[in-house]
Amino acid sequence: MYGFGKTPHPAHPLTLDDYAEGVRELLRERRVDDAVLVGHSFGGRVAMRVAARDVGVSGVVLVDSAGIVPKRGLVYYLKVAAYKLGKKLRLKRLPKGSADYAALSGVMKKTFVNVVNESSENDARHITVPTLLLWGRKDKDTPLYMCKKLNKLIRDSECVMLEGGHFAYLSEAERVCRILAAFRERV
Repeated sequence: MYGFGKTPHPAHPLTLDDYAEGVRELLRERRVDDAVLVGHSFGGRVAMRVAARDVGVSGVVLVDSAGIVPKRGLVYYLKVAAYKLGKKLRLKRLPKGSADYAALSGVMKKTFVNVVNESSENDARHITVPTLLLWGRKDKDTPLYMCKKLNKLIRDSECVMLEGGHFAYLSEAERVCRILAAFRERV
């Protein structure tokens, strides 16, 4: 969807609301009125935005979800300052941002900036459907403290820990499928 996988890049930078509207369109088109949304990483941000604002969602599964603004130290802020200074001075070699950002081009870089710095905490507070948090204990991209914070923000949410990191669901695919099936049966 919108610049991921084989879909074409959008003509203009997108926001989290644009991605959420894409999910809403798909649900309307398919006439789905009791969806259980499952979102990994950035997809978790989108799932939270849809679930917080729409009827027709009966449950949410957030898998190592993004959306909690990370704790940042002095090194991060020094890198940002160096980048901004380099840009003002029109240096040809600017300090690089994250690997995810560096891999993008054009409009997708602007889209990345739009969505990566937006907190999903308000969306989390407004989710009223059963929510399952699946999290890798060793996730460095969306660390465990983010899971704990989402668990506090989302009423009636529960956590299931997976071994591994940000993509732990892949190495525990059978277990994750059983967990998802059991969750779907309950909601």
